[in-house]
Amino acid sequence: MALPIRDQLKYWGIAGAVALVILWFTGDILLPFLIGAAIAYFLDPVADRLETLGLSRAMATAVITLLALLIFVLMALLVVPTLVNQAINLIEIAPELTRNFIDFLTDRFPTLLVEGSTLRTSITGIGATIQERGGELLNTALASAASLLNILLLFVIVPVVAVYLLLDWDRMVAQIDSLLPRDHAPVIRRLARDIDKTLASFIRGMGTVCLILGAYYAIALMLVGLQFGLVVGFIAGLVTFIPYLGAVLGGVLAIGLALFQFWGDWVSIGLVAAIFVLGQMLEGNFLTPKLVGNSVGLHPVWLILALSVFGSLFGFVGMLAAVPIAAALGVVARFATEQYRESVLYKGVDQTTLDERAD
Repeated sequence: MALPIRDQLKYWGIAGAVALVILWFTGDILLPFLIGAAIAYFLDPVADRLETLGLSRAMATAVITLLALLIFVLMALLVVPTLVNQAINLIEIAPELTRNFIDFLTDRFPTLLVEGSTLRTSITGIGATIQERGGELLNTALASAASLLNILLLFVIVPVVAVYLLLDWDRMVAQIDSLLPRDHAPVIRRLARDIDKTLASFIRGMGTVCLILGAYYAIALMLVGLQFGLVVGFIAGLVTFIPYLGAVLGGVLAIGLALFQFWGDWVSIGLVAAIFVLGQMLEGNFLTPKLVGNSVGLHPVWLILALSVFGSLFGFVGMLAAVPIAAALGVVARFATEQYRESVLYKGVDQTTLDERAD
């Protein structure tokens, strides 16, 4: 005999409250495990594909680990130092860029920026603020990374957790399935499949799209000769998960920098603009349909809200947990809507009776 709905809600509510309390008090401790679990989840399809090619799970995990280690070493030696240096340089020259922008507007629109005007003061203040706050933000981010993701955590705990979870992923899923309440196992499996589909589309699909577009923008802009091409490409790729924002933000930043660097060289400026137009075409017509699909089920506004709420409540750990929690809540909300549309509360007694007679 199944438990009454009231008792079920009570038990599941207690379980959810306990999970939130654990997340609140053990956020920093859980951080490496959440990162490792996210890496294992991201790479599980790759391990499954290698298994279909004849490798054992252990051998597939070993191959993925070696490739990931090689990529990490190359990134640490070649990309990360250049990225940090360009970001620091961009912050330092922000006031100079604003002064050049003011001179440019003054030469061509002398009545627009008279000395002491509100617009002139605002533009000057923006450059100083970027230099001051940008440096503080960068230093805070680096200090936080040094305090939270120390050498032991970064180079030992996260890889070890990811490798062990990747190795035992299928067994863990089977074990969790065996613990499901028998009365509700079919419904829970259905919801879990929908959540996994949403997460797979967003995390794996959009993650891959962000990596591809970020690399494309960075390499293309550096080939054109843009001074801060790597930083612009990184920023554009990082926010690509929000539709059009990556191309718009990266395009405005890149074209603005190109105007200062290549003023008069309209071919180079046109190439910078063309890079983002082509990137947007590739994303909309090929990358997103192929890697993500037409329906992700995770609205950008809902995602931003989840990131903001969980980030403010639980910090960086909350931001990591925001995407799966948002996906789960979205799936549960759609399921609840389906149940509501089939209930007497929505249809009414008369319509429900007619439906039962028709069946």
